[in-house]
Amino acid sequence: MLDTLAHALRRHPDRPAVLGTTRSGAERTRATYGDLADLADRYTTALHARGVARGGTVGVAVRPGPRALPVMLAVHGLGARAAVLDPGAGPDVLRARLALARPDLVLADATAQAVAGWARPLARAARLALPDLAMLGPVATVGPRMPGCAPALDADVRSVVLPRPVDGDGDAVIVFTSGTTSRPRAVVHTRSSLAAGMATVADLVRPEAGRPVLGGTFFVLVPSLASGAPVALPARSTRVLARQLRRLAPQCTYLTPPQLRRLLAEGGRFTGRVWTGSAPASSELLTRVKRAGADEAWGVYALTELFPAAAVEQADKAAFTGDGDLVGAPLPGVTAKTDSDGELLLSGPAARDRYLGEDPDPWVATGDRARLDGGRIVLEGRRKDMILRRAENIYPGLYEPALHVPGVELALLVGVPDDDGDERLVAVVQPAAKADRAALRSALAEPLERMGAARPDAVLLADIPLSGRSRKPDRAATARLAARRLAERSRR
Repeated sequence: MLDTLAHALRRHPDRPAVLGTTRSGAERTRATYGDLADLADRYTTALHARGVARGGTVGVAVRPGPRALPVMLAVHGLGARAAVLDPGAGPDVLRARLALARPDLVLADATAQAVAGWARPLARAARLALPDLAMLGPVATVGPRMPGCAPALDADVRSVVLPRPVDGDGDAVIVFTSGTTSRPRAVVHTRSSLAAGMATVADLVRPEAGRPVLGGTFFVLVPSLASGAPVALPARSTRVLARQLRRLAPQCTYLTPPQLRRLLAEGGRFTGRVWTGSAPASSELLTRVKRAGADEAWGVYALTELFPAAAVEQADKAAFTGDGDLVGAPLPGVTAKTDSDGELLLSGPAARDRYLGEDPDPWVATGDRARLDGGRIVLEGRRKDMILRRAENIYPGLYEPALHVPGVELALLVGVPDDDGDERLVAVVQPAAKADRAALRSALAEPLERMGAARPDAVLLADIPLSGRSRKPDRAATARLAARRLAERSRR
């Protein structure tokens, strides 16, 4: 589908591709099909001139939008793989991930580089925390440069002959998911698994040419643009986003459950089909979306390892009366089964090839307990320690070691259930005997700052419950303790 998109960009250069919005919610074209094609050619030429070729790895720390897509097209066309870097992960986590992926070059926009010099306070406010530029290896700037940024990607390119696009299969993208700072874990998708996932999205969403689609993810941009539908990037402000929806009347909308809840609270209205994922979507939330004007409201069950896996429309979810969370039937090509422990296993053409540094495995272990009910997947809870907050996956093992400053005996990050499936992230810290609590909180300030987007919503000083013969920290009991303590705070 990336090849299909590349051809479509050149066939219709004047067609609006990426739409933005003004403060009033009015539509504005941020890029045409031709703009994206030109950027993809420039980036391909620049990367080729820097020696990027088939089998290479390019780190990408570029915000979603009109530049990120041409970057991915350029990397894809050269047969290299893109390692997606999250500036909000914190410098320690990023160093470990870079050491595993070993990119030949890192592409970063000015915002991602902000912490390296020119706007460190702004970067901290945005919870961006890239390591210093020197620790990243070769870096090039995509988009406008600011003082202190690395050289522009295409600054020194004069006349370089574009290579023929690479055909055939191979690694396409690396997406980091879990692990620790000492042993990061990363999902590797091939060109064929990426293509299968995008084809599934296209068949599921069925975008029509000429009518806008609202959503900012890669899996929204590519199938929509390949079908001839312009994509509107959601406004960050909920009020502006509500006006944007009203003015655009998109045929399809993809937003996360937290975005939907904020829009509904603002009185937002919907048109066409609405899709949501990245966090649990309750029947009640989907019902509210349909009452607010949507023709259909869909919850999508997906993983980094297999996107998308299943989907369910509001009417089917509302009619389900069994225990657990109905997430729908496996999508075409997806095979589902459970193992002896009740964990859901998935396989299919869109499944990741392997985890970086590990052997290929056709089955994805989801970490979710589930059962199959008439061929439909019903979730019964997570087996992983992962915490889901505001549609972001947070893996405690990445950040807990940093909380063990002098004076801390134990420290856990736990999730406390919040409204509609979201969770609050709480750090529960057990002080050592006779530790000065004021000094301890002061010592925790720096590691908490370095956690970036995984910074906890609350920090509690308390004894952590232990369980089992080995007296290991009991996460479930700790989460219950945190919930009680937070409830007591709210009643004061």
